[in-house]
Amino acid sequence: MIEIARGCVNKMSTRLDATRVEYAFRLGNSEIPVNPLIGKTVRLEYLGAIHCNHCGRRTKTSFSQGYCYPCMQKLAQCDICMMSPERCHHEHGTCRDPSWGQQFCMTDHIVYLANSSGVKVGITRATQLPTRWLDQGASQALPIVRVATRQQSGFVEDLFRSQVADRTNWRALLKGDAPAVDLAAIRQQLFESCAEGLAALQARFGLQAIQLLNDVEPIEIKYPVQAYPTKIVSFNLDKDPIAEGTLLGIKGQYLIFDTGVINIRKYTAYQLAVHQ
Repeated sequence: MIEIARGCVNKMSTRLDATRVEYAFRLGNSEIPVNPLIGKTVRLEYLGAIHCNHCGRRTKTSFSQGYCYPCMQKLAQCDICMMSPERCHHEHGTCRDPSWGQQFCMTDHIVYLANSSGVKVGITRATQLPTRWLDQGASQALPIVRVATRQQSGFVEDLFRSQVADRTNWRALLKGDAPAVDLAAIRQQLFESCAEGLAALQARFGLQAIQLLNDVEPIEIKYPVQAYPTKIVSFNLDKDPIAEGTLLGIKGQYLIFDTGVINIRKYTAYQLAVHQ
């Protein structure tokens, strides 16, 4: 086999071409299109080193998807409010990096519905659509609320997840597309069942801060998959540095081989070589 690229890996870049997703490996400063590799034998080799995405130091373990332990402990993007936005403490002056928080958290966010392994509610920065949906392997998606800050998106999501799940079943995701649903009807049901809570948030933050998106249409997304596995087996590069097989498809951040599946995002900051 021929090595076609090597370097510290990041999650695959994604691009929505009409309704079909195009992928590329990101290894160091290189981008290698992945879609053309479908149907071919591909080998991923872990080269035994992990380098922090922020400071570059070598680390035995990747924390928070690509950071060494000291950076994970001090960076704003690794704080607990990234996983629980409603716990944002920027207004109290205790943000780890107020300028980072101002740029990434004090900006418009979208609360959305997505159908990956079933309907779920999620949040992302407005600038991250449709990338967020592609990374999650959503076959349908619909923005339903626009808010002014990440913390507000957390409050809205918390309200909705009393009615809708906020997790993706990754095993179900890799067994095929979820049955299509009427996301617009689910949006309306959520607005009606959570009307009191939404009104309270609008009263607290203002109508301009919490905007219900009643007229947006759902989108459909198709992934480059020739065949889905009947049994899900995951590669673990920490135990076996080689993941190899015929590439059958790509969905979310998963490569689907005839020999197993691998979540590329899980190995952010790992030194990998790609062979064909």
